[in-house]
Amino acid sequence: MQQTPIFQPYEFSAQDKEKLDRDGHFVLPGLLTPQACEQLTQSLSRIEDLVEAGVKDPLPNRNAAEYDSYLESLIAHPQLLTLARQVLGENIRFDHCVTLNRPSGNQGVRWHSHEYAEDDPSLGFLRIFFYVNGFELNNGNLKAVPGSHLYRDEQINAETDADLQTGWLAGKTHPHTGESLQIEALAIPPASVVLMWTHAAHAVNPRLPDSPTRWAVVYAYRN
Repeated sequence: MQQTPIFQPYEFSAQDKEKLDRDGHFVLPGLLTPQACEQLTQSLSRIEDLVEAGVKDPLPNRNAAEYDSYLESLIAHPQLLTLARQVLGENIRFDHCVTLNRPSGNQGVRWHSHEYAEDDPSLGFLRIFFYVNGFELNNGNLKAVPGSHLYRDEQINAETDADLQTGWLAGKTHPHTGESLQIEALAIPPASVVLMWTHAAHAVNPRLPDSPTRWAVVYAYRN
């Protein structure tokens, strides 16, 4: 049975792949269809209700696809697999599905990176973020450091931007361009998808009080 499309028509070109590999992240604005956004909002709201109700062992947000049939159905969705394979190659494996909802007043996430095959650059771990209603600057927005993924350092850790700048980031340059590494704060429109290599340094700003919940989920694949 053919699955309903979740992506609008798009092109992910060789130049786009080069930008992803250079920066460590790549934004596909407005990629999700209205139907996908509607169903994702319902599913992510359901997961958030479970979290607030104290359902745990395992935590529903960390194992989201086990708690919602629609989220589970997207793991092997042809469009999502095609996108993952455009980055990782044909031989891929699903790793996890995690919700990243940010309700009003959420405190965000400190600077961090993730581990995967630090000694073998031929192996990649890709996170594909669905940002259903997007985000504005300084309100639950994603931040990244272009080029940081090329260090393949799984131990990047800092509480604030200033801590990162005076700590791990101090004196580091982009391995390909030679330019100093800098923090980039992102703002993206609703229905956007973000690709990110797992070793990229990234963080999330707090969600402002009285803001609507930022609905988001990530699907991760590796080769």
